[in-house]
Amino acid sequence: MIEENIGTTDPSSRSLGNPDIAQREYKQLLCLSRPSYKMPIPVGWFCVSYSDELKIGESKPLRYFDTDLVLFRTESGRAVLLDAYCPHLGAHLGYGIHEEVGHGGRIEGETIVCPFHAWRFNAEGECVEVPYASKIPPKAKGRPCIRAWPVRELNGVISAWHHPKGADPLWEVLKYEEANSDEWGEQTRFEWTVNTPMQEMSENAADPAHFLYVHRVHDMPQWDIKYDGHLSQGVQNVNFRTPRGSVAGSISSVANGPGQGTTRFSGLCETFLMGLTTPIDHCTSHVRFIFIQAKADEGSNIAKGLLRDIVKQFEEDKPIWEHKRYRPLPILCDGDGPIASFRKWYSQFYSDFDVGML
Repeated sequence: MIEENIGTTDPSSRSLGNPDIAQREYKQLLCLSRPSYKMPIPVGWFCVSYSDELKIGESKPLRYFDTDLVLFRTESGRAVLLDAYCPHLGAHLGYGIHEEVGHGGRIEGETIVCPFHAWRFNAEGECVEVPYASKIPPKAKGRPCIRAWPVRELNGVISAWHHPKGADPLWEVLKYEEANSDEWGEQTRFEWTVNTPMQEMSENAADPAHFLYVHRVHDMPQWDIKYDGHLSQGVQNVNFRTPRGSVAGSISSVANGPGQGTTRFSGLCETFLMGLTTPIDHCTSHVRFIFIQAKADEGSNIAKGLLRDIVKQFEEDKPIWEHKRYRPLPILCDGDGPIASFRKWYSQFYSDFDVGML
Protein backbone atom coordinates (compact mmCIF):
# COMPACT_ATOMS: atom_id res chain seq x y z
CA MET A 1 0.00 0.00 0.00
CA ILE A 2 1.24 3.46 -0.91
CA GLU A 3 0.30 6.47 1.20
CA GLU A 4 0.98 10.10 0.43
CA ASN A 5 0.00 13.25 2.28
CA ILE A 6 0.30 15.97 -0.34
CA GLY A 7 -0.98 19.38 -1.20
CA THR A 8 -0.83 20.80 2.30
CA THR A 9 1.08 23.96 3.14
CA ASP A 10 -0.44 24.97 6.47
CA PRO A 11 0.04 23.72 10.06
CA SER A 12 -3.08 21.53 9.80
CA SER A 13 -1.25 19.25 7.38
CA ARG A 14 0.85 17.87 10.21
CA SER A 15 -2.00 16.35 12.24
CA LEU A 16 -5.06 15.59 10.15
CA GLY A 17 -8.17 15.50 12.32
CA ASN A 18 -6.06 15.87 15.48
CA PRO A 19 -6.92 18.59 18.03
CA ASP A 20 -4.17 21.19 18.35
CA ILE A 21 -4.53 24.78 19.56
CA ALA A 22 -2.17 26.33 17.02
CA GLN A 23 -3.87 24.41 14.22
CA ARG A 24 -7.33 25.61 15.28
CA GLU A 25 -6.17 29.22 15.55
CA TYR A 26 -4.70 29.05 12.05
CA LYS A 27 -7.97 27.76 10.61
CA GLN A 28 -10.04 30.34 12.49
CA LEU A 29 -7.87 33.16 11.16
CA LEU A 30 -8.14 31.79 7.64
CA CYS A 31 -11.94 31.65 7.90
CA LEU A 32 -12.11 35.19 9.27
CA SER A 33 -9.85 36.52 6.54
CA ARG A 34 -12.19 35.13 3.88
CA PRO A 35 -15.70 36.04 5.12
CA SER A 36 -18.42 34.03 3.49
CA TYR A 37 -21.76 32.45 4.18
CA LYS A 38 -21.22 29.94 6.98
CA MET A 39 -22.01 26.46 5.72
CA PRO A 40 -23.43 23.99 8.22
CA ILE A 41 -21.88 20.57 8.65
CA PRO A 42 -23.89 18.10 6.55
CA VAL A 43 -25.68 14.93 7.56
CA GLY A 44 -24.18 11.64 6.43
CA TRP A 45 -21.57 8.91 6.78
CA PHE A 46 -17.99 10.15 6.93
CA CYS A 47 -14.61 8.44 7.11
CA VAL A 48 -12.87 8.95 10.45
CA SER A 49 -10.00 6.47 9.96
CA TYR A 50 -8.67 3.66 7.82
CA SER A 51 -9.21 0.27 9.44
CA ASP A 52 -5.49 -0.52 9.42
CA GLU A 53 -4.75 2.69 11.34
CA LEU A 54 -6.53 1.38 14.45
CA LYS A 55 -5.18 -1.77 16.09
CA ILE A 56 -6.93 -3.87 18.72
CA GLY A 57 -6.58 -2.23 22.12
CA GLU A 58 -5.65 1.13 20.61
CA SER A 59 -7.30 4.54 20.90
CA LYS A 60 -6.61 7.96 19.42
CA PRO A 61 -7.95 11.49 19.64
CA LEU A 62 -9.71 12.98 16.63
CA ARG A 63 -11.44 16.21 15.76
CA TYR A 64 -14.21 16.06 13.19
CA PHE A 65 -17.67 17.66 12.95
CA ASP A 66 -16.30 20.59 15.01
CA THR A 67 -16.18 18.14 17.92
CA ASP A 68 -13.40 16.52 19.93
CA LEU A 69 -13.68 12.73 19.70
CA VAL A 70 -11.97 9.53 20.76
CA LEU A 71 -11.78 6.51 18.46
CA PHE A 72 -10.82 3.12 19.89
CA ARG A 73 -10.88 -0.58 19.06
CA THR A 74 -12.00 -2.97 21.78
CA GLU A 75 -10.29 -6.27 22.49
CA SER A 76 -12.98 -8.05 20.46
CA GLY A 77 -12.06 -5.85 17.47
CA ARG A 78 -15.03 -3.47 17.48
CA ALA A 79 -14.37 0.11 16.35
CA VAL A 80 -16.02 2.67 18.65
CA LEU A 81 -16.34 6.46 18.44
CA LEU A 82 -17.29 8.55 21.47
CA ASP A 83 -17.27 12.21 22.38
CA ALA A 84 -13.88 12.86 23.89
CA TYR A 85 -14.49 14.24 27.37
CA CYS A 86 -15.25 12.29 30.52
CA PRO A 87 -18.52 13.45 32.17
CA HIS A 88 -16.83 13.25 35.58
CA LEU A 89 -14.23 16.05 35.50
CA GLY A 90 -13.67 16.47 31.80
CA ALA A 91 -10.49 14.56 30.99
CA HIS A 92 -9.93 13.69 27.32
CA LEU A 93 -10.25 9.92 26.91
CA GLY A 94 -7.96 9.86 23.88
CA TYR A 95 -4.78 10.93 25.68
CA GLY A 96 -3.14 8.30 27.86
CA ILE A 97 -0.67 8.66 30.71
CA HIS A 98 2.21 6.53 32.01
CA GLU A 99 2.65 3.57 29.64
CA GLU A 100 -0.08 4.93 27.35
CA VAL A 101 1.56 8.29 26.67
CA GLY A 102 1.47 8.76 22.90
CA HIS A 103 -0.76 5.72 22.47
CA GLY A 104 -4.18 7.04 23.50
CA GLY A 105 -6.37 6.09 26.44
CA ARG A 106 -6.18 2.57 27.90
CA ILE A 107 -8.53 -0.12 26.60
CA GLU A 108 -9.76 -2.85 28.94
CA GLY A 109 -11.89 -5.51 27.30
CA GLU A 110 -14.78 -3.69 25.62
CA THR A 111 -14.24 -0.42 27.49
CA ILE A 112 -12.04 2.67 27.47
CA VAL A 113 -10.58 3.91 30.75
CA CYS A 114 -10.42 7.60 31.69
CA PRO A 115 -6.79 8.52 32.52
CA PHE A 116 -7.84 10.88 35.31
CA HIS A 117 -9.83 8.66 37.73
CA ALA A 118 -10.12 5.35 35.83
CA TRP A 119 -13.84 5.51 35.19
CA ARG A 120 -14.62 2.94 32.48
CA PHE A 121 -17.03 3.47 29.56
CA ASN A 122 -18.43 0.95 27.10
CA ALA A 123 -19.19 1.30 23.39
CA GLU A 124 -22.61 2.79 24.15
CA GLY A 125 -21.11 5.57 26.24
CA GLU A 126 -22.29 4.07 29.52
CA CYS A 127 -20.18 4.16 32.67
CA VAL A 128 -19.68 0.56 33.79
CA GLU A 129 -17.23 1.07 36.66
CA VAL A 130 -15.95 3.68 39.09
CA PRO A 131 -13.18 1.70 40.79
CA TYR A 132 -12.90 3.77 43.98
CA ALA A 133 -16.67 4.22 44.53
CA SER A 134 -19.21 1.88 46.10
CA LYS A 135 -21.70 2.59 43.34
CA ILE A 136 -22.01 4.36 40.00
CA PRO A 137 -23.61 7.83 40.30
CA PRO A 138 -27.35 7.79 39.41
CA LYS A 139 -26.84 10.23 36.52
CA ALA A 140 -24.42 7.77 34.91
CA LYS A 141 -25.89 4.41 35.85
CA GLY A 142 -27.59 2.37 33.13
CA ARG A 143 -27.69 5.19 30.60
CA PRO A 144 -25.26 6.79 28.15
CA CYS A 145 -23.40 9.70 29.69
CA ILE A 146 -21.06 10.19 26.71
CA ARG A 147 -22.38 10.44 23.16
CA ALA A 148 -21.68 7.30 21.14
CA TRP A 149 -21.59 7.75 17.37
CA PRO A 150 -23.01 5.17 14.95
CA VAL A 151 -20.05 3.45 13.27
CA ARG A 152 -19.70 1.15 10.25
CA GLU A 153 -16.52 -0.60 9.13
CA LEU A 154 -16.51 -1.53 5.43
CA ASN A 155 -14.05 -1.36 2.51
CA GLY A 156 -11.12 -0.93 4.91
CA VAL A 157 -12.65 2.30 6.23
CA ILE A 158 -14.19 3.27 9.58
CA SER A 159 -17.14 5.60 8.98
CA ALA A 160 -19.22 7.56 11.50
CA TRP A 161 -22.76 8.89 11.09
CA HIS A 162 -23.20 12.60 11.75
CA HIS A 163 -26.56 14.24 12.35
CA PRO A 164 -26.78 17.51 14.34
CA LYS A 165 -29.92 16.31 16.12
CA GLY A 166 -28.59 12.84 16.82
CA ALA A 167 -31.02 11.10 14.47
CA ASP A 168 -30.37 7.48 13.54
CA PRO A 169 -28.77 6.71 10.15
CA LEU A 170 -31.06 7.42 7.20
CA TRP A 171 -29.09 5.22 4.78
CA GLU A 172 -26.16 2.80 4.93
CA VAL A 173 -22.53 2.74 3.84
CA LEU A 174 -22.14 0.90 0.53
CA LYS A 175 -19.85 -2.11 0.14
CA TYR A 176 -17.63 -2.14 -2.96
CA GLU A 177 -16.40 -5.26 -4.70
CA GLU A 178 -13.17 -3.57 -5.76
CA ALA A 179 -12.20 -2.93 -2.13
CA ASN A 180 -12.94 -6.52 -1.10
CA SER A 181 -11.76 -8.68 -4.03
CA ASP A 182 -8.51 -10.52 -4.74
CA GLU A 183 -8.85 -9.55 -8.40
CA TRP A 184 -8.03 -5.95 -7.52
CA GLY A 185 -4.66 -4.64 -6.37
CA GLU A 186 -3.32 -2.76 -3.39
CA GLN A 187 -4.63 0.60 -2.26
CA THR A 188 -2.79 3.79 -3.15
CA ARG A 189 -3.78 6.61 -0.82
CA PHE A 190 -3.58 10.38 -0.89
CA GLU A 191 -4.77 12.87 1.73
CA TRP A 192 -5.31 16.60 1.95
CA THR A 193 -6.59 19.15 4.42
CA VAL A 194 -8.57 21.73 2.43
CA ASN A 195 -9.71 25.01 3.94
CA THR A 196 -13.16 25.06 2.41
CA PRO A 197 -16.61 23.62 3.24
CA MET A 198 -17.45 20.25 1.70
CA GLN A 199 -20.17 21.56 -0.59
CA GLU A 200 -17.74 23.83 -2.43
CA MET A 201 -15.66 20.83 -3.51
CA SER A 202 -18.63 18.63 -4.39
CA GLU A 203 -20.06 21.35 -6.63
CA ASN A 204 -17.25 20.75 -9.12
CA ALA A 205 -19.13 17.68 -10.34
CA ALA A 206 -21.87 20.00 -11.65
CA ASP A 207 -19.44 22.48 -13.19
CA PRO A 208 -17.94 21.05 -16.42
CA ALA A 209 -16.82 24.46 -17.71
CA HIS A 210 -14.05 24.78 -15.12
CA PHE A 211 -12.26 21.78 -16.69
CA LEU A 212 -11.38 23.95 -19.70
CA TYR A 213 -9.61 26.61 -17.68
CA VAL A 214 -8.46 25.01 -14.43
CA HIS A 215 -7.44 21.63 -15.86
CA ARG A 216 -6.78 22.73 -19.46
CA VAL A 217 -8.62 19.83 -21.05
CA HIS A 218 -9.20 19.94 -24.80
CA ASP A 219 -12.99 19.51 -24.69
CA MET A 220 -15.61 20.39 -22.12
CA PRO A 221 -16.78 17.17 -20.41
CA GLN A 222 -20.34 16.10 -21.15
CA TRP A 223 -22.00 13.85 -18.64
CA ASP A 224 -25.41 12.73 -17.54
CA ILE A 225 -26.14 13.34 -13.85
CA LYS A 226 -29.16 11.93 -12.02
CA TYR A 227 -30.23 12.69 -8.45
CA ASP A 228 -32.25 10.09 -6.57
CA GLY A 229 -32.76 10.59 -2.86
CA HIS A 230 -29.40 10.67 -1.12
CA LEU A 231 -27.68 9.27 -4.23
CA SER A 232 -26.12 11.16 -7.12
CA GLN A 233 -25.03 9.22 -10.21
CA GLY A 234 -23.10 10.46 -13.21
CA VAL A 235 -21.82 8.86 -16.44
CA GLN A 236 -19.42 10.35 -18.96
CA ASN A 237 -18.21 8.80 -22.22
CA VAL A 238 -14.66 9.93 -22.91
CA ASN A 239 -11.77 9.56 -25.29
CA PHE A 240 -8.56 9.22 -23.28
CA ARG A 241 -5.69 10.90 -25.12
CA THR A 242 -2.49 8.84 -25.18
CA PRO A 243 0.80 9.05 -27.15
CA ARG A 244 -0.60 6.26 -29.34
CA GLY A 245 -3.90 8.01 -30.01
CA SER A 246 -7.34 8.14 -28.41
CA VAL A 247 -8.80 5.30 -26.37
CA ALA A 248 -12.57 5.14 -25.87
CA GLY A 249 -13.71 4.76 -22.30
CA SER A 250 -16.10 5.90 -19.61
CA ILE A 251 -16.11 7.56 -16.21
CA SER A 252 -18.98 6.72 -13.86
CA SER A 253 -19.47 8.17 -10.41
CA VAL A 254 -21.79 7.61 -7.46
CA ALA A 255 -22.16 9.84 -4.40
CA ASN A 256 -23.72 8.03 -1.43
CA GLY A 257 -24.56 11.20 0.44
CA PRO A 258 -22.01 13.99 0.86
CA GLY A 259 -19.15 11.99 2.39
CA GLN A 260 -18.85 8.76 0.42
CA GLY A 261 -18.11 8.98 -3.30
CA THR A 262 -16.77 6.54 -5.88
CA THR A 263 -15.54 6.90 -9.44
CA ARG A 264 -14.84 4.09 -11.90
CA PHE A 265 -12.53 4.68 -14.86
CA SER A 266 -12.89 2.13 -17.68
CA GLY A 267 -11.30 1.71 -21.09
CA LEU A 268 -7.79 3.02 -20.64
CA CYS A 269 -7.02 1.36 -17.31
CA GLU A 270 -9.54 -0.22 -14.94
CA THR A 271 -9.37 2.04 -11.91
CA PHE A 272 -11.61 2.44 -8.88
CA LEU A 273 -11.46 5.57 -6.71
CA MET A 274 -13.04 6.06 -3.31
CA GLY A 275 -13.22 9.77 -2.61
CA LEU A 276 -13.98 10.30 1.08
CA THR A 277 -14.47 13.79 2.48
CA THR A 278 -14.97 14.52 6.17
CA PRO A 279 -15.71 17.91 7.77
CA ILE A 280 -13.20 18.89 10.43
CA ASP A 281 -15.23 22.01 11.13
CA HIS A 282 -17.50 24.40 9.22
CA CYS A 283 -14.78 25.63 6.89
CA THR A 284 -12.17 22.85 6.87
CA SER A 285 -12.36 19.43 5.22
CA HIS A 286 -10.22 16.29 5.29
CA VAL A 287 -10.10 14.57 1.89
CA ARG A 288 -8.94 11.02 1.28
CA PHE A 289 -8.45 9.45 -2.16
CA ILE A 290 -8.10 5.66 -2.24
CA PHE A 291 -7.20 4.22 -5.63
CA ILE A 292 -7.51 0.52 -6.43
CA GLN A 293 -6.60 -0.78 -9.87
CA ALA A 294 -7.21 -4.12 -11.54
CA LYS A 295 -4.22 -6.42 -10.99
CA ALA A 296 -3.82 -6.78 -14.77
CA ASP A 297 -3.22 -3.01 -15.02
CA GLU A 298 -1.62 -2.29 -11.65
CA GLY A 299 1.87 -0.81 -11.86
CA SER A 300 1.84 -0.10 -15.58
CA ASN A 301 2.95 3.29 -16.87
CA ILE A 302 -0.60 3.99 -18.02
CA ALA A 303 -1.97 3.11 -14.57
CA LYS A 304 0.54 5.36 -12.83
CA GLY A 305 -0.11 8.16 -15.29
CA LEU A 306 -3.85 8.06 -14.70
CA LEU A 307 -3.37 8.42 -10.95
CA ARG A 308 -0.93 11.29 -11.42
CA ASP A 309 -3.39 13.13 -13.63
CA ILE A 310 -6.31 12.75 -11.19
CA VAL A 311 -4.19 13.94 -8.25
CA LYS A 312 -2.86 16.83 -10.36
CA GLN A 313 -6.41 17.97 -11.11
CA PHE A 314 -7.24 17.97 -7.39
CA GLU A 315 -4.12 20.02 -6.71
CA GLU A 316 -5.21 22.49 -9.40
CA ASP A 317 -8.64 22.88 -7.79
CA LYS A 318 -7.32 23.35 -4.25
CA PRO A 319 -6.16 27.00 -4.47
CA ILE A 320 -9.50 27.95 -6.06
CA TRP A 321 -11.47 26.34 -3.25
CA GLU A 322 -9.30 27.83 -0.52
CA HIS A 323 -9.51 31.41 -1.78
CA LYS A 324 -13.02 31.67 -3.22
CA ARG A 325 -16.16 33.06 -1.61
CA TYR A 326 -19.39 31.11 -1.75
CA ARG A 327 -22.12 32.87 -3.77
CA PRO A 328 -25.59 31.89 -2.52
CA LEU A 329 -27.17 33.56 -5.57
CA PRO A 330 -24.62 33.25 -8.40
CA ILE A 331 -25.07 34.83 -11.82
CA LEU A 332 -25.08 31.79 -14.12
CA CYS A 333 -24.88 31.58 -17.92
CA ASP A 334 -26.34 29.12 -20.42
CA GLY A 335 -23.02 27.27 -20.68
CA ASP A 336 -22.87 26.40 -17.00
CA GLY A 337 -23.67 22.94 -15.69
CA PRO A 338 -26.59 21.90 -13.44
CA ILE A 339 -25.36 23.89 -10.44
CA ALA A 340 -28.87 24.80 -9.26
CA SER A 341 -29.97 21.15 -9.40
CA PHE A 342 -26.88 20.10 -7.50
CA ARG A 343 -27.51 22.65 -4.75
CA LYS A 344 -31.11 21.56 -4.41
CA TRP A 345 -30.00 17.93 -4.03
CA TYR A 346 -27.25 18.83 -1.57
CA SER A 347 -29.59 20.92 0.59
CA GLN A 348 -31.26 17.76 1.93
CA PHE A 349 -28.11 17.08 3.94
CA TYR A 350 -28.58 20.19 6.07
CA SER A 351 -30.80 20.18 9.16
CA ASP A 352 -32.66 23.32 10.33
CA PHE A 353 -31.04 25.52 7.75
CA ASP A 354 -32.32 28.15 5.32
CA VAL A 355 -31.80 26.21 2.10
CA GLY A 356 -32.77 29.32 0.16
CA MET A 357 -29.26 30.55 0.91
CA LEU A 358 -27.80 27.64 -1.07
